[in-house]
Amino acid sequence: MNPPASAVRLSPKVYDTNRVEGVSNLTGCNSMERMSSSEKKPMAERVIAVIPARLASTRLPRKVLRSINGRPMLAWVVDAARACPQLDDVLVATDSEEVMAACEANGWPCRMTSTTLQSGTDRVHAVAMELEAGIYVNVQGDEPMLRHEHITALLAPFADAATQVSTLRVKCSPENIHNPNAVKVVCDARGRALYFSRATIPYNRDTVAAEYWKHIGLYAYRREVLLGFPALLPSRLEQTERLEQLRFLENGIAVQVATTEFDTVGVDTDEDLRRVEAILAQR
Repeated sequence: MNPPASAVRLSPKVYDTNRVEGVSNLTGCNSMERMSSSEKKPMAERVIAVIPARLASTRLPRKVLRSINGRPMLAWVVDAARACPQLDDVLVATDSEEVMAACEANGWPCRMTSTTLQSGTDRVHAVAMELEAGIYVNVQGDEPMLRHEHITALLAPFADAATQVSTLRVKCSPENIHNPNAVKVVCDARGRALYFSRATIPYNRDTVAAEYWKHIGLYAYRREVLLGFPALLPSRLEQTERLEQLRFLENGIAVQVATTEFDTVGVDTDEDLRRVEAILAQR
């Protein structure tokens, strides 16, 4: 997660289940029945998933529209999110006319957001300024291996009224323990994140049996926290690690980490794309 250019129990709690600027009107009329149903709910009870989708990826240009087994990557993400029964609405937030056209062609609700927004959280915040809900889910547009079970696990911590932000972890595979592109997370006894890092954490000084957890970059936020996010200056640790979620921790906002058994493969290279194609072909 890249930072915005400017700021504007003692026993473990286990959650393990197997609106800013330039925002245009919603498109994707095929979803209106679902939206009209959800809008009957009180605002505080609505849960909206927003899929930030940019074309200007530096490592793999146009990746959200790259074909995976005959379908654009974005289609796999939208379908998985729509399969989650806890969600009232699912929509795409983009700064690209090409992505907007693809959404219109497929009947996916989409909002055009400003090209000046620097991160996925900024785009979710832009949508939150226009569409009211109690909880917003930030679904990465480059996670074609997303499953509805991921979102169910992500939302489970909100059964506790104290939860403000949640994210996911999965057991880290041996090949990813020392991989800086696989972000690791360590948690306290109540499942709250102590730190996220590209480094290998915890450091195993005495080669005892250590447990490593890979972070999966999906997030859910209560409305109040999300609306306040742009006012938080990018933090020193965030800028050092290039991990936007550290801004929450440095500002004293707890991040509850839920567990999933389903790993994902984020797509940043052509090699990642081929790997994901092979995996999804077996589903």
